[in-house]
Amino acid sequence: MGETGFMWFDSWSDIFRTLIIGSASYLTLVLILRASGKRTLSQLNAFDFVVTVALGSTFATILLSTDVTWAEGFAALGLLASMQFLVAFVSSRWQGARALVTSEPVTLVREGALQASEMRKNRLSESEILQAVRGSGCGDLAQVAAVVLETNGKLSVITTDSYGDGSAMKGVVNNR
Repeated sequence: MGETGFMWFDSWSDIFRTLIIGSASYLTLVLILRASGKRTLSQLNAFDFVVTVALGSTFATILLSTDVTWAEGFAALGLLASMQFLVAFVSSRWQGARALVTSEPVTLVREGALQASEMRKNRLSESEILQAVRGSGCGDLAQVAAVVLETNGKLSVITTDSYGDGSAMKGVVNNR
């Protein structure tokens, strides 16, 4: 039926393949994620995010492509988890490797003042920064000690009441 232009149904064998391979692949993915640790899906930086997306894409390919066997899918999922583990291991021990796979956090607001040059470098608008501030429950920019663009792309808002000694700002670019 697929050749006639209708894509509602091709064959029962395709349906059964999807159910069987999909179930086996799902269990395989869960086991790989459990074995590889929490970091595999953490999305602490861009590389972690890429691995998460690649795992999902690989899983979808295993489910829907008859050209990919379960064993090939298992190898691909295992490779992605192993590479993420290796990169995380190396980058947690050597600063040079860390610099290759992660960006540095950047201060976008400091003591209530927008840092226009950092916003331009990171392609963020004032409205996006203000949205993050409002989303944190703060309505007054003067009460914001810092807004930090984290290595994973999220915006952290730190109010003056919660800034403390600022020790959590270590390693943040454009910090005081």
